[in-house]
Amino acid sequence: MSNALFNVPKAINEPVKGYAPNSPEKNELLATYQKMLQQDPIDVPMYIGGKEVRTNDKKRMAPPHDHQVTLGHFNYGTAEHVQQAIDAAMAAKNDWANLPWEQRASIFLKAADLLAGPFRARVNAATMLAQSKNVFQAEIDAACELIDFFRFNVQYLTQIYREQPESLPGMWNRLEYRPLEGFVFALTPFNFTSIAANLCAAPAMMGNVVVWKPADSQMYSAQVLMELFQAAGLPDGVINLISVDGPVAGDVIFKSKHFAGLHFTGSTAVFRHLWKEIGNHIEKYVSYPRIVGETGGKDFVMVHKSAAPSEVATALSRGAFEFQGQKCSAASRAYVPQSTWNEVQRILVEQVNSFKMGSPEDTTNFINAVIDEKSFDKIAGYIDFVKSQNDATIICGGNFDKSKGYFIEPTVIVTTNKKFRTIVEEIFGPVLTIYVYEDDKFEETMELLDQTSDYALTGAILANDRYAINLAIKKLENAAGNFYINDKPTGAVVGQQPFGGARGSGTNDKAGAAMNLLRWVSARTIKETFVPATDYRYPFLG
Repeated sequence: MSNALFNVPKAINEPVKGYAPNSPEKNELLATYQKMLQQDPIDVPMYIGGKEVRTNDKKRMAPPHDHQVTLGHFNYGTAEHVQQAIDAAMAAKNDWANLPWEQRASIFLKAADLLAGPFRARVNAATMLAQSKNVFQAEIDAACELIDFFRFNVQYLTQIYREQPESLPGMWNRLEYRPLEGFVFALTPFNFTSIAANLCAAPAMMGNVVVWKPADSQMYSAQVLMELFQAAGLPDGVINLISVDGPVAGDVIFKSKHFAGLHFTGSTAVFRHLWKEIGNHIEKYVSYPRIVGETGGKDFVMVHKSAAPSEVATALSRGAFEFQGQKCSAASRAYVPQSTWNEVQRILVEQVNSFKMGSPEDTTNFINAVIDEKSFDKIAGYIDFVKSQNDATIICGGNFDKSKGYFIEPTVIVTTNKKFRTIVEEIFGPVLTIYVYEDDKFEETMELLDQTSDYALTGAILANDRYAINLAIKKLENAAGNFYINDKPTGAVVGQQPFGGARGSGTNDKAGAAMNLLRWVSARTIKETFVPATDYRYPFLG
């Protein structure tokens, strides 16, 4: 029996491996990549109540950088499978919720160690193959960030449980943190394997059961994650993976009285639609559902005239184009002063033109493919639009080709239009738009920046002038949930920069922080009186 207050291992950020030429980690990863690429096509099931569920409706999986290759197929389900997943989750709920917290924590600590060791090359290779991430982008996402999520969330769990009220003489006040009364629906994106896993693991760690629907384009690595959970000892039915059409899933899930929460990362439009659907069925639910979402971004870099041009150019080239700009936090618009623009432009164009583009298998490639044809066509449409306009110019990139893979050149646009389409709308691809402003309009330009976008996810100020930095912090207070000083607006690390934004960018519940885990519990206050009163009369009645 549990008769001690346990301390968990101190969470430390997982070191990022270097993958230098001929290093053991690089050799292992590339060998695993080749093995997974050349193996017979796999058949990815749904996982419902611990059972592998297959159907006659198979969806093909292919590398975005070589879409003629078939990695395998995943099984597409129906409304019946969604209901089965809900039933399996609810059947597992009592046992999982009543399992002592340290047993739940142990499962995810074991998952972290498995991921740091025997699963590392496999999950990275899967992310490279199916999501077209280069070696470094896969490492910081699928391995390091996910390991950090598991370890730091266990630490945050204990912090939450230790938060207790004061007790005056004669009484004992206690808080207990119950899982939600129902199941959580995790709806996850393609772009981060770590986010996909954390969106279902975080509620589960707090004692909840989960129905998980990954993006279709992330199903290849989702199977590796399910096998990781199984290897770590996660009981059947706690996390149930389904692959169905979104509206089909929503029609069943949001009509279930047991729906207790939504953990979402994806587009703003989809999130708003889901919120409306939940509101339309609010009277059906046992409790008011928790709605947690991280959505779109139109992330900015604000540059002051005191900033070093080389630092500006590098923040833009890395911030805008790593993982082909398919990060919610990617730099998508920049405001650069006239006095330094020529030098910033020279260095930026030189850097971008030096990028190599191709398959992740060639580790000299900085740029890989965008995720699928739909995304390719959307981004290419924006670039074609720019080419037809008189108030914007493409200074590098601007070409694209989907004959072999979905390749789009990193594209830098300069516009004289303060509200040009590509400086306002989320593109989610390797496209950066720059507006050059007059040096003496720094404060005015920040007001323009703040009013240009509906989003408020990430942003950065680059300056060597501390007064300018302080002014930017104040003027752009609500423009970004993650604000960077003299850095690119990407690369938040669990335990260091809790991630999330407001406005059109989500509920700002900060993945990688205790505040996110608090959303997945329902607190109960318990007051125990040691010697109860025996007479109703208060002294004032005398």
